[in-house]
Amino acid sequence: MEDMESEVASTINEDTHILIQLKSENGELLGSPFDIPVSLTRDKLQLICNALIKEDEEIPYSFFVNEKEITGKLDSALDRETLETEKVLDIIYQPQAIFRVRAVTRCTSTIAGHSEAMIAVAFSPDGRYLASGSGDTTVRFWDVMTETPHHVCKGHKHWVLAIAWAPDGSMLASGCKNSQIFIWDPVTGKQKGKPLTGHKQWITWLSWEPLHINGECRRLASASKDGTVRIWNVALCQTERVISGHVQSVTCVKWGGEGLIYTSSQDRTIKVWRPDDGILCRTLQGHGHWVNTMALSTDYVIRTGWFDPADAQIVAESTSFTAAQLKEMALKRYTNFKQTATTERMVSGSDDFTLFLWKPAEDKKPVARMTGHQALINDVRFSPDGRTIASASFDKSVKLWDGKTGKFIASLRGHVNSVYQLSFSSDSRLLVSGSSDSTLKVWDVELKKIALDLPGHADEVYAVDWSPDGQRVGSGGKDRVLKLWRK
Repeated sequence: MEDMESEVASTINEDTHILIQLKSENGELLGSPFDIPVSLTRDKLQLICNALIKEDEEIPYSFFVNEKEITGKLDSALDRETLETEKVLDIIYQPQAIFRVRAVTRCTSTIAGHSEAMIAVAFSPDGRYLASGSGDTTVRFWDVMTETPHHVCKGHKHWVLAIAWAPDGSMLASGCKNSQIFIWDPVTGKQKGKPLTGHKQWITWLSWEPLHINGECRRLASASKDGTVRIWNVALCQTERVISGHVQSVTCVKWGGEGLIYTSSQDRTIKVWRPDDGILCRTLQGHGHWVNTMALSTDYVIRTGWFDPADAQIVAESTSFTAAQLKEMALKRYTNFKQTATTERMVSGSDDFTLFLWKPAEDKKPVARMTGHQALINDVRFSPDGRTIASASFDKSVKLWDGKTGKFIASLRGHVNSVYQLSFSSDSRLLVSGSSDSTLKVWDVELKKIALDLPGHADEVYAVDWSPDGQRVGSGGKDRVLKLWRK
């Protein structure tokens, strides 16, 4: 029997031909089945795929056989024991980003300014501005081109815990431990309108209505320790609606691309709401402890709004589009994203060491329960293309999962203490993590290993963000300085 098996294995040599059928990730067939040698390389498959699709410009693709990626020759991804040369073999192709973001390699600036730890760092949707929130009660804007402090925004009376850019980049919202929300103008550094007050306890998360739904950027959702979510009209500086239903602190709020609001809470549930009438659509249950964080597969396309990272320039130009034009551009980008990613998916991370993958707009049953972390999950992100999930945990590891099925892909080890925050590069090929071991690490998502170790901070790194234009990474933490990293 063994002789026979080895004979079969030896017959699948370099000259063996098999029938293959190219399929998109949504199951659409590309052309008809054709005969190729098993020694065919990934580059040749690229040429065949581009010739069949007939796009104006060549697009890079990755190819999968039975969920295994073809990295070199086709035969290296084939299971020789089960391969049947008479049957048609399905090869799934996935388009990758046309542009490439280069890894940041060095710290170009260390900018002092905050007098307490930096809690949040965020680039504007087009990467032109950078904002930070700190325990010293201020919000600061930084000039990314000259790498100098720009504006200091004073108004909060307590630690600034959450910041969020309006999807058109015209405003920044900040929420503090004193339960107030302020709206700032990044150009002047001045406060817009009066503070938004109404929450009884501190603000945990802020999320704007997506640009493709409303070009005016008027509505903002805030989550609070008081167990409620408020929807604000920032133009009128008043509450439009109070959403209550959670019985403990609301840890995270996301305004989804389909117009629904998702909230996670320390009461172990995730709830789905209609923002216009505040009606509860469904409650997602499964976690055994506090739900700390959530991410949507549409997060990145919503975050960047009208701005397409593929069109990024080294020196960002100021734009003067109307609200209607911005909305149209954002809607086009969102529609294109939806064609490849189908339904909006959500991943939630909890103190019970697990993650759950959901299709929250459709079903209250989870797609997958993702186990493997040995401590609480602190941050979770979908890659911009929605195909990969990265999770950061207090167990010192970063883990990668399949964004559609929730299957475990790899553990990225290198940090020697808790990992706090993650951020993907806009082409989905790189990931940066900040940790309490005072370092940032850049990971190669394709090779599933560390690309660069970036020491430099004097203490724990709480916040990290990769600018949507791919040019730089901003980081901040306990040592009170903002560091900018470039390639």
